[in-house]
Amino acid sequence: MELVLADTLLSRCPDSAGLLGAVCGGGPGEALSVERTEALRFLLQRVAGGGWRGEGEARRLAWEAALGRCLPVLLGSGSAPAEGRLRLVRAACGALRCCASLCGPSLAERLAREALESLAAGPAGQLQTEAAVELLAAVAPWLVEPALLERTVGGALTLLQQEEDEEKTLLAAGRLLPALGRNSAALGRVWKGLVFPPESAPQPVSRTLLVLSALSEAVFPAAAQQQQPGGGNGEEVPRPLDARLSSGFWKVVQRGLTESDALCRKRARYLLKRAVDVSEKLCAECRCSPDPGNEPCLFWWSAEKNDQLTQFWENYILIMETLEGNQIHVIKPVLPKLNRLYELAISEQKDSWIFHPSWHMCLYKRMFESENKTLAKEGVIHFLEMWQTQCLPPSPGFSEFVIGPLMDALSESSFYSRSSGQVVGMCPLLGIKLQKFLAAFFTNVPEEEKSSFLLKFIQRMSNRHWCAIPILFLSMALAHIPACRALDMEGLLALRDVLQCTMITHQILLRGAAQCYLLKAAMLLTNVEKVSLSDIANFIVSLRPEESLGRRTVLWEMLCDWLHANDKHFQRPLNYGVPQDKTWLNVYVQFLVQDYLKTPIASVEDCLMPDWFEARLVATMILLAADVEEMTKEYNGTGSTERAELKALLNPLLDVLLKLGTNPYISTLKTDKSLQLLLKLLQICSVKCSSPQMYFCTDGVITFLQNEFMTASESILDFLLRRLSANELKTISDLERCNLYLAVLSELLSFCSVNGWTKEMPFGGFISSLISASLCNLQEMSSEKELKLGEQIQKVVSMASLSVVCEIIDQKPALQLQSLPAVETLKTVIFCSELNHVLKKPCSMEKNSSLEELSSHQGWGKIVARYIHDQWVCLHFTLNNYQNPSKDEDLQQFLFDVQTHTRCLQSALEALTILPSDHVLPVFHCMKMLVPKLLESSESLCIEAFDLAWKIISSLSNTQLIFWPNLKVFVQFVFNPEVLAAAAKNKSKAYMKIKEIMFQMIEMSSTKTGVFNTLSSYCCQTWMFPSCDHASAVENALLNAGNYSELLVEACLFGTVFRRDQRLNQEVCAFVENLGSECAANVVIESTKRDDHYVRICAIKFLCLLDETNSLHKKFIEDFFMTLLDKAELMSKSKTRYYVNSLQHRIKNRLWQTLLVLLPKLHEDILTRTVDRILQAGYSSNQASVKYLIEWTIIWILHKFPHFLQKFWDCFTYDEDSLKTSICTFLSVLSHLDIILQNTSEKLPVLKKALVVVLQWCFHHNFSVRLYAFVALKKIWGTCKELHMDDFETLTPVIESSLHQAESMHGTGNAKKNWQRIQKHFFFENFHPLKDYCLETIFYTLPRLSEIAEEEWISLNKFTTFTDIPLSATFPCTCSHTELLDLKPNDWSQQDIGLKSAEPDNQRQWTDVQKKIIPWKNSTLDLDLELVFQDRAAKLGKSNSRLIVVASLIDKPTNLGGLCRTCEIFGVSALIVGSLHYINDKQFQYLSVSAEQWLSLVEVKPLQLTDYLDQKKTEGYTIIGVEQTAKSCDLTEYCFPEKSLLLLGNEHEGIPANLIQQLDVCVEIPQQGVIRSLNVHVSGALLIWEYTRQQIIRQKIQR
Repeated sequence: MELVLADTLLSRCPDSAGLLGAVCGGGPGEALSVERTEALRFLLQRVAGGGWRGEGEARRLAWEAALGRCLPVLLGSGSAPAEGRLRLVRAACGALRCCASLCGPSLAERLAREALESLAAGPAGQLQTEAAVELLAAVAPWLVEPALLERTVGGALTLLQQEEDEEKTLLAAGRLLPALGRNSAALGRVWKGLVFPPESAPQPVSRTLLVLSALSEAVFPAAAQQQQPGGGNGEEVPRPLDARLSSGFWKVVQRGLTESDALCRKRARYLLKRAVDVSEKLCAECRCSPDPGNEPCLFWWSAEKNDQLTQFWENYILIMETLEGNQIHVIKPVLPKLNRLYELAISEQKDSWIFHPSWHMCLYKRMFESENKTLAKEGVIHFLEMWQTQCLPPSPGFSEFVIGPLMDALSESSFYSRSSGQVVGMCPLLGIKLQKFLAAFFTNVPEEEKSSFLLKFIQRMSNRHWCAIPILFLSMALAHIPACRALDMEGLLALRDVLQCTMITHQILLRGAAQCYLLKAAMLLTNVEKVSLSDIANFIVSLRPEESLGRRTVLWEMLCDWLHANDKHFQRPLNYGVPQDKTWLNVYVQFLVQDYLKTPIASVEDCLMPDWFEARLVATMILLAADVEEMTKEYNGTGSTERAELKALLNPLLDVLLKLGTNPYISTLKTDKSLQLLLKLLQICSVKCSSPQMYFCTDGVITFLQNEFMTASESILDFLLRRLSANELKTISDLERCNLYLAVLSELLSFCSVNGWTKEMPFGGFISSLISASLCNLQEMSSEKELKLGEQIQKVVSMASLSVVCEIIDQKPALQLQSLPAVETLKTVIFCSELNHVLKKPCSMEKNSSLEELSSHQGWGKIVARYIHDQWVCLHFTLNNYQNPSKDEDLQQFLFDVQTHTRCLQSALEALTILPSDHVLPVFHCMKMLVPKLLESSESLCIEAFDLAWKIISSLSNTQLIFWPNLKVFVQFVFNPEVLAAAAKNKSKAYMKIKEIMFQMIEMSSTKTGVFNTLSSYCCQTWMFPSCDHASAVENALLNAGNYSELLVEACLFGTVFRRDQRLNQEVCAFVENLGSECAANVVIESTKRDDHYVRICAIKFLCLLDETNSLHKKFIEDFFMTLLDKAELMSKSKTRYYVNSLQHRIKNRLWQTLLVLLPKLHEDILTRTVDRILQAGYSSNQASVKYLIEWTIIWILHKFPHFLQKFWDCFTYDEDSLKTSICTFLSVLSHLDIILQNTSEKLPVLKKALVVVLQWCFHHNFSVRLYAFVALKKIWGTCKELHMDDFETLTPVIESSLHQAESMHGTGNAKKNWQRIQKHFFFENFHPLKDYCLETIFYTLPRLSEIAEEEWISLNKFTTFTDIPLSATFPCTCSHTELLDLKPNDWSQQDIGLKSAEPDNQRQWTDVQKKIIPWKNSTLDLDLELVFQDRAAKLGKSNSRLIVVASLIDKPTNLGGLCRTCEIFGVSALIVGSLHYINDKQFQYLSVSAEQWLSLVEVKPLQLTDYLDQKKTEGYTIIGVEQTAKSCDLTEYCFPEKSLLLLGNEHEGIPANLIQQLDVCVEIPQQGVIRSLNVHVSGALLIWEYTRQQIIRQKIQR
């Protein structure tokens, strides 16, 4: 109809003015409406088609329409309503395109200049940016002037680079540049600007790919051979552009393939596929410009290798497309194709790459950055494996890839989780692969590049924040690289930076292990000729001796070996000679010590303490030099006890130490440094070592140090006494010196007491003098007068000295200092002193006070807190030594006076409120001693103490260093046996408060591993092993266990279900612990025993130690057994969801494990009362692991007490409904009838009864029941034959016939497999209820074989490692019967899983993989764009909608049929399909239910869509795509224009990349589920309805 009207109008109008007036109305320059502009565009399109009054008249009409009508529309578009502005601009530009086609370059260039001026002017321009860009896009094909083209392309590229205005950028990329690219004269300029942008203005890859996708027809030979607009002036057509020949183009494509934006990746794949398809069709030589180097060019093609190239690129594109799915079950079958890619990419000689290796890196980078972590991990492992399975030629790109994307991927901690088949404690698969990969890769790196690669690798490790787990396994991988001298000083510094990274984590064991491996790596990889001993020393001192580099460890010995072997090779200062009888290490360390102790002569004493770093460095190197010397003499067989070299190293230090007591003129700096060095030497020597005898039978170095320091000890003690007691410490910085002096004192006494020669030293006199002087200072300054800062500091020093003395006396009884008279005086003074005495802040300062002193007031609270803390240390010492009778009557009265204790406890509560959390430990120690004495007399005060202490413990839960010591003491005073007994005696409020705290601690354990361990360990120890052997104490201990049995119940059932990250940390820690002494961290770091398994182990070992012959123990066992049975029944009645490995399942499994442990300790009387309840448990629906435990329990009871058999037979008398879930349990018990009969004298009646019972179930309708019954029948019948009992009369033929029928009935198919498998089931073939009864079977073997989660397996090693509670000598831990232990779950698990299991080795071929992209290259190009509309709906006058739905990309008839039905129902104006043949498909017709007869169906082939969408744009339609992109609009927020065209994508690919730039807007449907996409018909229906709904609302408003 529109065509007829247009032709009629053209035939009736004689001239252009009349025609324009008829269509537009009004005069030139008047604003046109959208409808008139669209009518003008349509009319001009018909004129451009020819046949209207000659060519000259047509040009005149076009010129007049362009400048007089259309251009004013664009100029005034800015004032148009926003809703219709885009439609108006597109209609005007469509008309101008027709005008330009009629008038040629003259009109096009004039319009272009107008647009460019507006763009240059910005907001002040006459045309808005949107209108200017659309205008340039409309006239671009007819521009020929070079300068104008250059200017236009430059303007477009400038817009492309803008970051601030995304809409303008996308307009230039999606409209203007593609239009310019279709002009052959401008294509080269556009290409250069896109592919080879200047370095100063790089193009965003996403926008570049958008333009290139739109120009795909022009940049490849097959499309470029056609004539382009602008070539009609007789000039020679330039050589077609071929993107395949440009390396810049391929770099853009590769970047696009790994972009995070899915749309960008889609466009890159589209361009790659177009290039491959063109190359395959042309089958001609093609090679892009090569990059510098020996590697192949990025893309090439050869006719001779056409098949090989096609195969490579098809596989490559298939993998890339499949990766978009992000679904591992779809992607895994394709991954083997990666191996085939390598085979195709490497030459037959395996010495060079045929395809550029960067293509493989793109694949892996895409996998590494996948949102699916499982896929990313698979990609990392596959990449690492390739270097073990393939001989890959070297490539510089791979080194950069390893340092970049691979290391980024390796930073993900979750990748290091155990793989299936690995048990806890094994090295994760990724850790193993990483070690092998790095060793193999580094070996293949060219020698000249190894240093550079390794340095970059280590620097990358230090340049980012790593979690503890990745840094550990990367360090391990470095330590497994073959020895190579690759690192110089810069590399060693980088390794030290990595060491600093390890210190960030709170996982002490993991960071210690990482330090060990980093030191090993340094020893393997350092080029000793390029580093000095100073560099080595600075690296070594970065390690923490208490976490990794401890003396007497394997690591220390390795370091000594390394230093010895390389002594002559280290870099030395110029002209620096080494005596022949000395090593360079000794010379260096001697120089180091001398230089360290040199101090400048200063007129004023230094105020601040020197840094500790240098002292630690010197001390470490002294001991290393000493041990290296010791090792050298051992190797040479010249052992000597003189140790002249060590003596020479220590002489400078000893010279200073010997003068400390007699020379008061030694500078403070020198004394500080000498004592710091002494302290560090003592501390390094005293680092704990779990097996010190491992490498040194006798430590000669320590013995020598003891002897040397003994000579200087008197001088040191004199100096310390003078400084601590003679009022010489008066400033804030002197408090640090006080800490130094007291630390030296403590370490010196510990060090010198090892060999028991302390009796020779005057320690007693020193301690007495220090106590007397400190007490004197405190008493002199206790007056009411105002004290100056110096006097206050001296009070702090004196109290600190007393507190250290108290700790020394308590912790070192070998020194025998308790009997000193001064100690008695100290106790008395402490008793008389005021607790919580607070130092007043000095109100005035001396005029010559330093700035440091003036600022000290800000930290005065810390000083006061320390002072109060030290008071409580002294009080704890006094209370702790009350057993020793005191000669002081006042003190005796204090120690036994209730009122005094009450005041002390009140003061303790006050101290808890004023002290910071890290200072409360001594207060807790005092409370531990006070509360047991006061609970009965002052219960409310004790409850207050419990509450306040628990609040403090809860607040400390995030501070690792101080939480655990405080928790331990808290448990000791709240759960003290005397406190528990007193509280439970009358079931008072304290009893309830203790239980409340107990459950709060258990709850805290769910988030902080180890809390329940501390509680359960202490309680079990004190309940089983009382502190004294008095009968009342033993009785109270067992009574406590009974009164607080909830703790043991919770302990037996305890086991947190960890978050994945927590479980991963525990597994990696278990792996490190399994390394044993090989990892020095295990030797020097004390085991925390915070594994949650230790809670259950502690409780189970406690139960195993109970003696059933002891009446107290017997009563507790029976009560505890009944409590567990009650809990089991309660759980069976619970409605909590009960599935495999659920928390309910795990708790039930733990409960029955505990019952099984108690079983041998039960007497007949308790079993008589409970056997019915145990049998009743078999009726419940139980998971396999629980079922086996219940069956085992029943077998044990019947074996030990056969007279319970009648109760067992009664279980088979219930109705079938009651037995339908439990009969298999009782049949399984009968399969072990031979064990049950061992204690039965009359076996024949029992066997007859069993046979009769089982036969009833052999013909049950349920297949599983029949299987269990036949197994039981076969086993019982076998027992009968073994016992030679054949007196069964009529039963014999029935049994023989039944068993024969069972074998023959199950002769084929799945039934046969199940019959064979159930006979091989471990419970029937391997398990022996008596011989296998032990801790290992109950807690490890049976859980492992019953498919319960691995966290429930407790190995016997853990029972033996946990030594807080000893193992019972009577309870079996393991059994000699190892058949069950040797089984693997795979040997039997299939019979419980079922038979429908796929063969693991059956790999699917790639042809079975679902392809994700439409095979566009199979479509044929149809040049005839005449669209044939169906007019059935138009004839009916039915549709008034302006919505067009384009479904040309959909190729499934079912989706098209449903969509057709939806479109007809909602009145869509037209449905566009790829082929009208679909309407004859039966599936289409079945779903469309004749809708195609009432709907306009139009055929537009997929390759015609670009032109079709362009045409619809000019008609004013908004092109809407259903696609998820970064700029997608939410469907619920989008307002549909009246003229909307909805483009639906393919079922798998979505909308192809070359069509996405045609879209005006992308709309996505908000989702809340996991699956990433809807069915295309459903998506289309949702948008069609939303459009219809909005139109209905508009129509109602208009009415």
